[in-house]
Amino acid sequence: MHVICDFDGTISRGDTTDLVLGRLADPAWRAIEDDWVAGRITAAACMRAQIALIAGSDADLDALLDTVELDPGFVSFVAWCGARSLPISIVSDGVDRFIFRILERHGLAHLPVFANRLAGQPGARRLEQPWAREGCAAGSGVCKCALAGAWSEPKWPMVVYVGDGRSDFCVSARADLLFAKAALADYAAARAQPFIPFETFHDVTHALERRLSKLAAAGRIAPL
Repeated sequence: MHVICDFDGTISRGDTTDLVLGRLADPAWRAIEDDWVAGRITAAACMRAQIALIAGSDADLDALLDTVELDPGFVSFVAWCGARSLPISIVSDGVDRFIFRILERHGLAHLPVFANRLAGQPGARRLEQPWAREGCAAGSGVCKCALAGAWSEPKWPMVVYVGDGRSDFCVSARADLLFAKAALADYAAARAQPFIPFETFHDVTHALERRLSKLAAAGRIAPL
């Protein structure tokens, strides 16, 4: 079992990138957002243009990121997975620098993160997108489908995906077990796609615990 989690709105409470843009970027970022929502530009192009508008020093950025709260059950969920040798990967169409800062504050810097890469200097920031893929159905800077597909191997007999938003729509179909809330839950429900609703990672922990217990009872995995 390999657990893949979105970050913004899933692990974090709220969208970290929107928080940074709202506090530190030129207000023109909102017009760029409107272009993306209207389908005039891709999500990847939207993010590149918006990140270039961020002002402020590294200290300003860190101070803002240090106000971001995590889902109340995520730290204990990571510990629960670690005790069972279940790998967790964070796959986000957000920004790595933002995610790393928040995770480090909570003692979670060891988690692998696949996200857009913040580059440049204060006042001249830019976004690099090493996980982009030409033809990505979501048009995102991070092709979550490609990453999830790479983990759909015999050594990972089950891919668990936990998400909440638009960047999770496409990849959700690749999950063997989907946990969804907010827009992702609406999307899955509208397509009669099986999913487990959740509010916090406490719900995810309890649901996975029940699933593993059933698999163990059926002899499909070693007893927990």
